[in-house]
Amino acid sequence: LTYSRTTRSYPRAHIMAAEEDNSTVPIPEPEFDDNSVITLTTHQGQFGADPIPIKWGAATSAERGPVIATVRHSSQRNAIGAHSGGYSVYKALAVATGGLDPNYMPKFDLTTPVVKMGPFPSWHDPKRIVAMDPYGHMPSIAFEGHVKKGYDIRPTIAITKAHIDLPECKEAIRVGRLIPDGDVLTQDGQSHITKFAVEPVWNLPGIAERFGCTEATLRETLFKETNMMYPELVTRPDLDTFLPPVGGLTVYVWGSVDAIPDENIPLTVRVHDECNGSDVFGSDICTCRPYLTHAIEECIKTAQEGGTGIVIYYRKEGRALGEVTKYLVYNMRKRQEGGDKAEEYFNCTQHVAGVTDTRFQALMPDPLVWLGVTKIHKLVSMSNVKYDAITAAGIEVVERVAIPAELVPADAGVEIAAKVFNGYEGGDVYKVDKSTLEKVVGRDYDYKKSDAEMVAQDGLDALKKSGAEAAAEGEPAAKRAKSS
Repeated sequence: LTYSRTTRSYPRAHIMAAEEDNSTVPIPEPEFDDNSVITLTTHQGQFGADPIPIKWGAATSAERGPVIATVRHSSQRNAIGAHSGGYSVYKALAVATGGLDPNYMPKFDLTTPVVKMGPFPSWHDPKRIVAMDPYGHMPSIAFEGHVKKGYDIRPTIAITKAHIDLPECKEAIRVGRLIPDGDVLTQDGQSHITKFAVEPVWNLPGIAERFGCTEATLRETLFKETNMMYPELVTRPDLDTFLPPVGGLTVYVWGSVDAIPDENIPLTVRVHDECNGSDVFGSDICTCRPYLTHAIEECIKTAQEGGTGIVIYYRKEGRALGEVTKYLVYNMRKRQEGGDKAEEYFNCTQHVAGVTDTRFQALMPDPLVWLGVTKIHKLVSMSNVKYDAITAAGIEVVERVAIPAELVPADAGVEIAAKVFNGYEGGDVYKVDKSTLEKVVGRDYDYKKSDAEMVAQDGLDALKKSGAEAAAEGEPAAKRAKSS
């Protein structure tokens, strides 16, 4: 790239393709807050409330308009909520304790994306992307006119490069599953990636349509269920943009980012929901980390073959019910009569939380659409809910990959058996009928009892045997799904 020392940033052409010139779109002068007073702008048309127009899905960034959610322009703010989601509370503490000047302006001149990104046609369709800002990675370029006038516009996407160092990749090299090439994968087991951090930015009309409810119902429910934290959800119908206080996502890419939209170049994808216990600390009650690291191996192999691998990591701990609820469910599973039974796996969550899952994958495909994905050659996921959401977004899926049976931890057979019985794609690896489901039981909490380990292993063996028997009966290899 040609680095410009005058602007101390990369030229626009290296960050985003050129758009039609919309220099005639008027930009009002910014209004700056007086920090010594608090201006309430809780009602539409109220004195002092004059939000900058934003037209979601417009043909160009200039016509779309910037997302303004900083505290510097309260009268012209066009979004509900604050940047960084729940972390905005820590920022407030920093201001309250004198550690951060509320008037501080970040220096973004050396923070521009390391790769060129978009725009794609999907960015200009108000229904294709509703849960993130397509221009969030380059507001100072897409909305240069506003920035020059003094508007405080913050990025909601950051793109950088990194090396990933996983012990599982080192082990894969040792046993010969992975071969270092010095480009994608080094001799010491590090893989080279491009990664994207994304904060959620919701277009409320689009979110409501995606979930099949009215916008009024969505706004009222969000207002009530957050204990009236955001009154503007019900008092400011003129504000369609919401920065929710939920975790964001990270996109990890092996291989060429530019090749992602090309349907002729192999693309491997896994969409993974956060599991701190397994992903970070190696808890063996679920398959989260081994499935994640298996997907990373598949991504590395695809990149080495000239394709691209993508892992999207969502912050949706405990099926978006939270870690406290998750651990309460663990206790119920282990203490119920008959032990940790696969047939009661989902019921335990239902009894504790009132619902089995709140991840609601309808919004999940948005980063794939934003990246320009139209065809996935290998989807490393058994989830029928994720598969349905991805194909409903217009993305073709050629092949689905189940987690290999040898990677399922000793106490995770309960999870796999329950999920496959309830609709997850087990391919030729898992075939769970009622009889197999009833055999799969996990450990109890008395870790000194050898029979507890034996029971867990017996259930896991029954699960693995079911797949082998299904394959012997001549079922199609991997039952690989073709999207219509």
